[in-house]
Amino acid sequence: MSARRTLPEWLAELERRHPAGIALGLERVGAVHARLGIGAPARRAIVVGGTNGKGSTVAFLEAIARAQGWRVGAYTSPHLLRYNERVRLDGREAGDDALVEAFEAVEAARGDVALTYFETGTLAALWLFARAGLDLAVLEVGLGGRLDAVNLVDADVAAITTIDLDHQDWLGGDREAIGREKAGIARAWRPLVIGDEDPPSSLLGHAYRIGAPAIRYGSDFFAEPLDAQRWRWRELGCELELPRPRLAGAVQLRNAAVAIAALRALPEDVASEAIVAGIAAARLPGRLQRLDAGGVEVLVDVGHNPQAARALAAALAERPAAGRTVALYAALADKDAAGVAAALQDAVDDWRLAGLADAGPRSRDADALAAALAGTAAAGAPRHASVAEGLEAALRAARPGDRVLVFGSFHTAAAALAALGAGSEDPGAGAPGASSVSPSSGAGDGGRV
Repeated sequence: MSARRTLPEWLAELERRHPAGIALGLERVGAVHARLGIGAPARRAIVVGGTNGKGSTVAFLEAIARAQGWRVGAYTSPHLLRYNERVRLDGREAGDDALVEAFEAVEAARGDVALTYFETGTLAALWLFARAGLDLAVLEVGLGGRLDAVNLVDADVAAITTIDLDHQDWLGGDREAIGREKAGIARAWRPLVIGDEDPPSSLLGHAYRIGAPAIRYGSDFFAEPLDAQRWRWRELGCELELPRPRLAGAVQLRNAAVAIAALRALPEDVASEAIVAGIAAARLPGRLQRLDAGGVEVLVDVGHNPQAARALAAALAERPAAGRTVALYAALADKDAAGVAAALQDAVDDWRLAGLADAGPRSRDADALAAALAGTAAAGAPRHASVAEGLEAALRAARPGDRVLVFGSFHTAAAALAALGAGSEDPGAGAPGASSVSPSSGAGDGGRV
C-alpha cells in the first residue's frame, strides 16, 4: 500500500497536472461536484465576486457572522504563505490532514476528468464545508464569476464589490464585458449586493432580467465617515454607528458596508452588536499591512491593478509619511504595470523594481517590468532580482521617517512578509496594528492572482 500524500505533495501534483492554472467553465468541475454528492455547503451561502475588495469583504462577513454566534466556513484565494489560509472553519484554518482527506475525496470522484488546481481546491473546500454543519458559507470567486468553480453554489446572496479592468484576456476588454461575467454569480429572485457606485449596465441588466433585487452602494445603502474613530452605515430605516475598521484605507468602509448589506439581505436577523464586534475584529494580512523594520515603516499590499493602485494612493495620502515614500513594485506579466504606476505617481517619491521568478508562466523579471513601465516615473528605477533583495536595499537606504511600500501581487506580498519574518495571521482573531519585525530570508507561495 502506497504512503499517503502530504499536503505539499498534493499541491505539487495539482500544479504539475495543470500548469497553466486557469481553465474556465463549469461542465468538468460540475460533473465531479455531482459525483461527490455534497449538496449545499451550509445552511446559508454568500458568494463574493468583484475586481478588488473581495478578500476584505469576506473577512468582514466572516467576523460579523462569527460574532453573531454562527458557525462559518470561509473560502478565499489566493493565499499568502500557507495553502491552509484558503479554507477556514469556524475561524480556524483547515489542517493539513483535513485538506488531504478532502483532496483524496475529490480524486476518487473525478475519474478521468481533468481539474485545475483551483477547481480541485474549490471542490475540496465545499466537501469540507458540507460535512461541518455550518450556518453560513462565505465563498470568494477566483476569476470572473459566471464560469468560475465557486459559481457551482447557488448563493442566498451574491455580492459584487467593484468592477474594473483586470484579467481582460479571460473576461473581456471593457467594464461592460467584465460586468457581464461577474453578474453570473447572481441568482433569480435572490438579493444581489453591488458595491460599485457606477456599475456597468450589463450587470444591472442581468439582475433585472433574472429578477435579482439589486441592493446598491450609494443608492440603497451608504458608508459615511464621522471622525477618525467612527463611521455610519445607513439604509432606509436603519442607521448603525460603527468603529473604524482596523483594515487600513478609506476603501475598507465600502467593503465593510457591502458585507453588512449582504448579511442583512439574508432571511435571518443579525444583531447590531454583532456588526459592531465584527467590524472591529476583522483582519486580513497583506492589505496595507503595516510593520516596523528597525524604525522604518513598511506597508505590504497585494494590490495588482490600476483600481487597487488608486485606492493605495488615496490611503497613502490619508496618512502622509514624515519622510519619503519608496515603492518596491513587483508584478506578474499579465498586469497593467504602466497603469498601476500612473495611478501612484503623485503618492510615491522613489521607486524600486523587483522580479518575480517563482510565479510560473506569469513570472516577470525586473528588466521586463521596467520595459513595461516605459514612459513612467518608475521606468528608470533600480532593479532587483527578487522582492527580498529589493526590500533589503530599500531598508538599507531608508532614513527615519521614510516608509517603504511593497506591493504588486499576492506573490510580492508573500515574499515581503516572508523576508520580514511576518507570517500571515488568523483573520478570525483581533486586528493588525504595526508589528515589529527584523529582516530575514524566506519565500512565500502567493497563489493564482
